[in-house]
Amino acid sequence: MIAIRSSRLAGFGHAVPTRRVENAEIEMKLGLEPGWIARRTGIRARHWVEEGDTLTGLAAQAGEAALDDAAVARGDIALTLLATSTPDHLLPPSAPLLAYRLGLRNSGALDLAGACSGFLYALTLADGFVRAQGKPVLVVAANILSRRINPAERASAVLFADAAGAIVLAPSDDPEKGILGVDLASDGSCYDLISIAAGGSNRPFAPGMATEDFLMTMRDGREMFTQAVAMMTSCGSRALAQAGLGAVDVGRFVPHQANARIFDAVCDNLGIDPQRTVRTIDDYGNSSAATIALSLSIAHQEKPFTSGERLLLTAAGAGLTGGAIVLGL
Repeated sequence: MIAIRSSRLAGFGHAVPTRRVENAEIEMKLGLEPGWIARRTGIRARHWVEEGDTLTGLAAQAGEAALDDAAVARGDIALTLLATSTPDHLLPPSAPLLAYRLGLRNSGALDLAGACSGFLYALTLADGFVRAQGKPVLVVAANILSRRINPAERASAVLFADAAGAIVLAPSDDPEKGILGVDLASDGSCYDLISIAAGGSNRPFAPGMATEDFLMTMRDGREMFTQAVAMMTSCGSRALAQAGLGAVDVGRFVPHQANARIFDAVCDNLGIDPQRTVRTIDDYGNSSAATIALSLSIAHQEKPFTSGERLLLTAAGAGLTGGAIVLGL
């Protein structure tokens, strides 16, 4: 039996809802001057779902594209990981329905709630599974955040979007492919910087609760900015060191698209050429865990990844959770 030494990114896919929401629509509702959102976030537009759209429906579109791109038989997928903060229901998990809709009859399925860094955690787990079992994994990151936005709260209303991204991770016998370095982090002292107050076991649903209790709130946007830059920088630096690489070795930098000023600061801190940063925030906004998977798919579509290319992925978000991965292609 030949030991599987590594994994490889075999397929990419993404999906966004049809409805495109320009900044002007939100700025008018919030009484903001034209251009306010773009100047502070780098966002020009985002996509929001229509009534009747579902999280698993959006995730299935991205997963379908990744599976087709990878040309992997559906029956060979052994695990489906869905990184999301907005599942179809609190119970049951959404990943089994996603696997069923995609015809993955031999796949286990699991939801992962890692907020903005959820895709990095899912990718880390997928890599370990592929190395141990020698079978391909589908990783999908998807969110419908437009249904969790408080339209009256400027800090979050201008940022969040709906999208899905997916990758197929397959076995490889090349040790220079797959995850070359990884660093994951958390800081529970900042647990409530981004939160939804009710709906969990601490504050379960109850008659008479205010609608705002079930919507996202950002307690301190400035502090979140500071913490995200610090966590993404430190995790990125450690992941590169673990991989034995430097900033000059990074072919493309694929950060979580939270705010353009955040990832520009991280890029500067790590000494990465800004021209190597993959930017999708302008047209797609912040879809939390989905942004990196979405960005990988779009970047590969626009300029296909080449063998030997090195990618650096970084993210930080609610929890706080964060991390960085160095990928070999």
